[in-house]
Amino acid sequence: MSLPNCPACNGEYVYEDGPLLICPECAHEWNPSEASADDDTPVVKDANGNLLSDGDAVTVIKDLKIKGSSQVVKVGTKVKSIRLVEGDHDIDCKIDGIGPMKLKSEFVKKA
Repeated sequence: MSLPNCPACNGEYVYEDGPLLICPECAHEWNPSEASADDDTPVVKDANGNLLSDGDAVTVIKDLKIKGSSQVVKVGTKVKSIRLVEGDHDIDCKIDGIGPMKLKSEFVKKA
């Protein structure tokens, strides 16, 4: 059985210690059975609990007033090519007719 290289330093001398894998070069320990999602992308779920990822298309499920403007993002508006970001408003996107804005994932569903 071949063990993976260390995710921290890419060292090849990884060994097992119970359920953990340990790198003797940098002392990094990790559990290989845990889902190894990219640390750069946050885990974001829509209003129905579906996992969202960069490039997905979503649909707005509630009228959203735009702060500082009289415009409203209507229910059913489809937003293409979203980008996930850190923070309270975790979706960065561009809406046709409105422009670039940030949305909360709790107000969208995966299209």
